[in-house]
Parts: sequence; structure tokens; C-alpha cells
Amino acid sequence: MSQSSDIKGDPRGASALDGSINWLDDLKRKRRAGPSAGHETNEAWGDSTRAIHSGSRDDPQTGAIGTPIYQNTVFALTEDHYRSVEEGYPRDRFIYTRYGNPSQWAVQEKLAALEHAESALVFSSGMAAIASSVLTLMDKGAHVVATKEIYGGAYNFFNQELPSLGMSCTLVDPKDFDAIEAAIQPNTQLLYFEVITNPLLSVLDLPRLVDLARRHRLRIIVDSTLAPPVACRPLEYGVDIVVHSATKYLNGHSDVMAGAALGSRKLIDQIWPRLLNYGSCLDPHACFLLERGLKTLAVRMKAHEENALAVARFLEAHPRVRRVYYPLLESHADHKLARQILNNGSGAVTFDIEGGDEAALKFTQAVSIPKATASLGGVETLVSLPASLSHAGLTSRQRTQMGINPGCVRLSVGIEDSKDLIADLDQALTKIFP
Repeated sequence: MSQSSDIKGDPRGASALDGSINWLDDLKRKRRAGPSAGHETNEAWGDSTRAIHSGSRDDPQTGAIGTPIYQNTVFALTEDHYRSVEEGYPRDRFIYTRYGNPSQWAVQEKLAALEHAESALVFSSGMAAIASSVLTLMDKGAHVVATKEIYGGAYNFFNQELPSLGMSCTLVDPKDFDAIEAAIQPNTQLLYFEVITNPLLSVLDLPRLVDLARRHRLRIIVDSTLAPPVACRPLEYGVDIVVHSATKYLNGHSDVMAGAALGSRKLIDQIWPRLLNYGSCLDPHACFLLERGLKTLAVRMKAHEENALAVARFLEAHPRVRRVYYPLLESHADHKLARQILNNGSGAVTFDIEGGDEAALKFTQAVSIPKATASLGGVETLVSLPASLSHAGLTSRQRTQMGINPGCVRLSVGIEDSKDLIADLDQALTKIFP
């Protein structure tokens, strides 16, 4: 793989290559998308074609199809590498794997192509992506307005880490735009929301949030973990940064811990030093697994949605189920918005059963196909209790304020045969409610 100055991601521009323009002094300089090793994405490609071919590159020596695993930490340095450090574009060169690696570039290009982003970074976890992105867009003393329907790890970060860094957060109802606007302070710099909330699956009104942010000149970060690129592309609405726990649907096989941040090249370049400082780069082998998982993202998400909708309808009709949360159900409060914002309903289905948390625990033990786990987004159906796992750090009162009721169960519906899933759920409910 060439590391010469004709790499597409070279930020200096083509005219800089012949020495006619000094990059540091040229007012016409601009960043290019990437970084990229030159593998072009056809803008006419659909989601499945991008998922399979964007970013991927065959081995130039053997012709082996698929990106090799570059399981190394260092690269041979040339004069160009030293110049890249001096002139400010080391992100566009392979110097050290924490700075960048061909395996990282490949999966980043694929993610950027799917999200329609200029640039992407992959991290060692979703929380690493969230923390690095948030701290990049906030100064000491700054304030963030965030959704109260938030992932438990992000809740802890906002309420435990930010105060220790001289920053503050106000949590608000993501549906109450008057409350969102009222929470904005003179030192507010950022809005942080989730496209589909976990575990109640509320859908964010992206156009309205972007309009509010522009009026107040604020940046927006959204977590789109439950709405991966084939379901929603928040950047197209004007969001600044999209973050994902790539551990979930992007990888899809419950075997990789990873995160991603995507946006303009300008902002992602600013996040990159945080990744370096915190050492949260993604290992090359994990990059290989994530890229492999991404190749089936479009077909997996179609199967997730079909199964989830069938399961949600079954649960909604069951006499022992008090309430079902799934955006594509006509009974969901955000159904109309979901049809406008989402191209895919994802695979998460949350429901409240009679008998409270004790009955919910019995349910997780009575099912045979779903695996009781702390995650979601795998090809296999997974079941969890938010009160005991993702939101265990909150008090019962805080959970109730968020709308997480006793007896709350979250299903991450996989891609098994829906009739088998429904039969298993039916027998489990019959077993605990004879």
C-alpha cells in the first residue's frame, strides 16, 4: 500500500505536491475527505454495495480478496512522514498504529461511505467514542444539554466525569422542546441526544433539534447506535457528529467491542488527538471483524426489523403484557415521526409485563432461544432487564422518572425465524403466568 504524497487523504491539495504552494501559508488550502488509501466509493452505490465494497481492498501481493489484517504497530518512516508531522497532516500517514493503521482506515472508509460522512474514527468502545467527541466540543466551564432518556454509561459520564473536569450537564425530556430551549445557558456549547433512545425507543425529531441548535449556535452530537446508517443518517439533517457503539448493530455478531465517530473532516480531525491522548484506538484484528460484520449490515437490518415488528405485534396482543415500545407499531407515540425519520425500525423491542421486576427476571430464565446478556444488536436474540444492567447505576426513582417501569424487559430481536421466536416467547409467558 503506497504511502506516497498522492494518498487521497493528503490535506495539502494536489497543487502542493509539486512544491508550488506552501501548505502552511496557502489561503486556498482545505481538508480532503478521509483519510483514504485511494479506494473510491461510487456515489451511485446502494447500502449493500457500499457495505461490501467501500473501504475494502484486496491484497496487492497475493490478490486475496478482502482487507488483510495489518497486525503491526510500526511503519517504515520516510522523509514524507517527518514532513507530515512538521506540516500538520500526520493523520494521513501510517506512522504508528495508535495514530492510524490500514485496517483502521479500511473500516473507517466503509463507515463513512455508509453514513455519508467526510471522515470517521473507530475507537476501542462506544463510550470511548462518546467521551472523546463530547470533550472535544466542550471547553472547561462549558455546559451540555442532554436527553434524560440516555444510555447508562453516558449518564455516568455526564454526571460523574464532567463535573470533575469543570463542566456541567442538564438532562431534559427529548420530546419537550420548550424544556430543551429553557435548559440552554450562556455557557452551553453542546446538545447531546439519541436518535432512538435505549430502552424506551423514543424517536428524536432531528429536524426540529437541528433548527433549535442553529438558532442558538450550538453543536449537536447524536448517538445513533439503535439507528445505524441503513436506518438513519443524522448528518444529512445537519447534525455535527454521529457516534455509535459499533459493538451493537454495526458489527452485529456479539464478538467485537468498538465505537465510532463520524462527521466533517474538520471536526473528526479535532477528535483524533483525543483518541491519541486517551489511547482508545481499535486493534487491527477488531477492525477486521468489524469490517466483516459491516458487509452484511443492510441485509441484517432488514431481517431485524421484520422479526422485531412480528414480535412486537405478538407481545402487544398478549394479555400479560402491559405495554410494548417499538417505533413501527401504530400504537407507539412516535410512530409518525419514525416513518419520517427512519428507513428501518431496528431490532430492539421493549415491553412491560405484569408482576414487576420479579416476573421480568423469571421471564428471562423461562425463554430458551434469547440469551440473557448485557448488550444488543447481535444476530442472535438477546434479552435484558434495563433496571439490572444498562440502567443499574440509577436509583429506582430516577428510572421511573425516565419512564423505565417495574417489569421492563428489553429484547434485541435477532435474525432467527420469527415463528420460532414467537413460540418461545409464548411458552415463557405461559410458564410464568399459568
